[in-house]
Amino acid sequence: MQEYTLSAHNFEECMKCTVCTAYCPVVPVNPHYPGPKQAGPDGERLRLKDPYFFDEALKYCLNCKRCEVVCPSGVNVADIIQSARIKYSKSKPKLRDRILASTDFMGSLARPFAPIVNGMTGLGVTKSVLDATMAIDKHRTFPKYAGKGFEGWFKRSAAAKQTSFEKKVAYFHGCYVNYNYPQLGKDFVTVMNAIGYGVELLDKEKCCAVAMISNGMYDGARKHAAHNEKVLGKAAGKGLKILTTSSTCTFTMRDEYHELLDIDNSSYRDNLLLATKFIYELVESGKVKLVFKKDYKARMAYHTPCHMEKLGWGIFSIGLLKMIPGAEFTLLPSNCCGIAGTYGFKKENYEASQAIGKPLFDEIAKVHPDFVACDCETCKWQIEMSTGAPVKNPISILAEALDLEATAAANK
Repeated sequence: MQEYTLSAHNFEECMKCTVCTAYCPVVPVNPHYPGPKQAGPDGERLRLKDPYFFDEALKYCLNCKRCEVVCPSGVNVADIIQSARIKYSKSKPKLRDRILASTDFMGSLARPFAPIVNGMTGLGVTKSVLDATMAIDKHRTFPKYAGKGFEGWFKRSAAAKQTSFEKKVAYFHGCYVNYNYPQLGKDFVTVMNAIGYGVELLDKEKCCAVAMISNGMYDGARKHAAHNEKVLGKAAGKGLKILTTSSTCTFTMRDEYHELLDIDNSSYRDNLLLATKFIYELVESGKVKLVFKKDYKARMAYHTPCHMEKLGWGIFSIGLLKMIPGAEFTLLPSNCCGIAGTYGFKKENYEASQAIGKPLFDEIAKVHPDFVACDCETCKWQIEMSTGAPVKNPISILAEALDLEATAAANK
């Protein structure tokens, strides 16, 4: 396994070209944010001399990593900013922030009463109360909860079948699949079984903690990361590839655990992959064959999530979708959707969030696809709310487009 070591927060390599500021989606819409160069490398020089120079306005950084993608010197601009928030911020998480960030806890509470919770959070009066009392913007549409979770479905309906497969992968499903949209997890199992792989669930995984990081709950984030490091390391120790269906979960556990939370993830990092990358590489190497339905037709537009751009893995989802014979495919221009997890739910951020996403929304309106393809669940919420276009994960699209019986026969 390749050694993965914590890289220094290399602010001294900044050449002050300001390309990061030019590409930052926050700068044009929020005058309170100083921009990535000033908040990152420039600010770090001052903070190292005196913490007095820390600016709470760093909370407006989306941590979208677009500054790092475009930096010609490879400076970890966003990591510098987020590390400064962890080290110097005196701001304590509000009740709102704790609720938004505690995805496992809130999901377990809401699931038994999902129809009631979904109905209540959709009411205008509920939104107005949350806006007035907790500063959760009343214009925001809340994701729906599922009455039955993915883990329960897997144990009841899929676990026994997985023992018949010689080749297996582990699946980090995340809280979105378990509490909000189990169908994505079901689609993942369906596709993996069709290409000849059984699926194992991880032993008591926890939320990847990205929402805790962004909401200042750093002790909780470290506890989650330390727990998941053991769980993921155990799976990797068995020689299993660990697949995900969320670009943000993947990026957080591969990079942020080590860079921001000081959790050594070398035990599993090389084994943790987005499912589309794993499948694409199998197809390209000739180890797996995909057989598509002859009558499948769709006009789809693919949005590359910001964290997917940082990973550099958008090409794999794009490549798989382009393999579908009946698909009319459009690659949308690179734009941030603006939601940044829980960022866009907060009243003080809502207008900026929508302004950041507007160029993307306009591009989707021009294409007018049957649906948007995207690997990030929070991008899905933002796009569906702001454009009305349905959003599907590439794995779910594969589950729809594949002739599953023919694919399974071809991969025996």
